[in-house]
Amino acid sequence: MIVCFGSINLDLIFPLPVLPQRGQTVLGRAMHAEPGGKGANQAVAAARDGARVLFAGAVGADGFADQALATLRTAGVDLARVAAVATSTGCAAICVDAEGHNQIAVASGANLMARAAQVEAALLASGTTLLLQGECDLDETAALIGRARAGGARIVLNLAPAAPLPASALRQVDVLVVNEDEAAAVGAQIGTRGDAASLHAALGVPVIVTLGERGLQAATAAGLTEMPVHKVEVVDTTAAGDCFTGVLAAALDRGLALAGAMRRATVAAALCCSRAGSQGSLPLAAETDAALRG
Repeated sequence: MIVCFGSINLDLIFPLPVLPQRGQTVLGRAMHAEPGGKGANQAVAAARDGARVLFAGAVGADGFADQALATLRTAGVDLARVAAVATSTGCAAICVDAEGHNQIAVASGANLMARAAQVEAALLASGTTLLLQGECDLDETAALIGRARAGGARIVLNLAPAAPLPASALRQVDVLVVNEDEAAAVGAQIGTRGDAASLHAALGVPVIVTLGERGLQAATAAGLTEMPVHKVEVVDTTAAGDCFTGVLAAALDRGLALAGAMRRATVAAALCCSRAGSQGSLPLAAETDAALRG
């Protein structure tokens, strides 16, 4: 079982010919809204990959809440631990250019009101994979890491976006997933280089650094692993990192070794990049299975 403590957003997606520069207005033909948020994206990715997923988070008292939760419901994610709070639902403005690159601005809103206490102790025992990101209150995230470590749960942390989570919390996770920018930020925080090997040496936990079109590097006690991307025609990179982490957590939760879980997650993330959108681009388990066979 996966317990995801994380963010829930409504994504406002703007396809544009080019990404705007500072002070520039770029006109697009249309905008569409889609459920998003790193936590919700990862939960949907894990559920579509076959995992049983429980979600703890918060939405606001506004018209965005139901739409933001729609895909989580459709994917079968247990939402009993999602709180409704008296503020706005998290919202992201996502600009996507013709080559699939994006710029994202996020208003956290209700996500900062999610509390570790929404996850009861019984859910943090051995047999549970706790899935976390960096879009909720960091003190609450750190508290949940400590409780999960004491309870025996596996902890997968995607520290995205980069955030100053205490090194003491980072050292308690089972897998740390970051992209290059986030790895550099963690390295600067703890006084080491921002590569997988250096972060692993400093923190003592497995570290995966995703490298976009160059694949990934992972550093564990067994050494350094490099893995290329699964080649696709890129349409939109939105949610690709979330897809990777959600499928990674689902694969680990099913008992796959880290190398096999990373391979499956890499293929799923590539499929995500071949489609437009946020949660709508996340693949089903059968699609990932077929791509792995091919």
